Amino acid sequence: MNNLHGKVALITGAGSGIGAATALLFARRGAKLSLAGRKEANLRRVGDECASVGPSDAEHPLIVVTELTREADVTNLVDTTVKRFGRLDILVNNAGTFQLGTIESTSLEQYDRVMNLNVRSAFHLTTLCVPHLIAAGGSVVNVSSVIGTRSFAGCLVSCMSKSAVNQMTAGTALELASKGVRVNSVNPGVTATGSLTRMVGMSDDEYAKYLDNMKEVHPLGRVGEAEDVAQAIAFLASNSASFITGEHLHVDGGWHATCPR
Repeated sequence: MNNLHGKVALITGAGSGIGAATALLFARRGAKLSLAGRKEANLRRVGDECASVGPSDAEHPLIVVTELTREADVTNLVDTTVKRFGRLDILVNNAGTFQLGTIESTSLEQYDRVMNLNVRSAFHLTTLCVPHLIAAGGSVVNVSSVIGTRSFAGCLVSCMSKSAVNQMTAGTALELASKGVRVNSVNPGVTATGSLTRMVGMSDDEYAKYLDNMKEVHPLGRVGEAEDVAQAIAFLASNSASFITGEHLHVDGGWHATCPR
């Protein structure tokens, strides 16, 4: 359980949801953390929680307020992280957005917003981190989605973006394998993080009803929790997965294996 001890991990979207759960799990396992996100208050809250559950002699997580679609912010994030810790072992590309829309209703502005955050920013951050990951023999975990491997109506650009993340994962894994860097993705199903209330404007009541309805979609009979995904990320990032690269690990209660009905 301590196979992340002393590893330096950079986690994006760390202020809430899957990113926050991953940060807390990594902290409990002794990792040194660089936490990136847009909201400083959320990052500081998560950073303090990480400090309280980590080893007593652990460094407080580094907090870097970052707008990932702004190139200067991404450069600053990597530079600040390496300056603080002197190395980088793990990159978790978690930040992303989900938007509803069809081929008939999606605007180019909406397309750009989704693709810029879900794909372009992850690509840019990874390119900057690769030299440090090669030096450390590190690993990358991209947070994709079941919608990257299955087509769903009504969220076309979101599906396209996560398919691109899957291809980036597989292609980068092949390119970096000979250099000792592993690259994998986790592909969650519906995960109860509250993110849809922010992304698509659901009310709390609508969101609760949605989660209840989605239990029937997942063969295991429930929706996912952020901790479920965090456990998968920790496994893929660790030496326990030393012979795994280019993998798309579904954390979706079996949803990807079902037929539409």
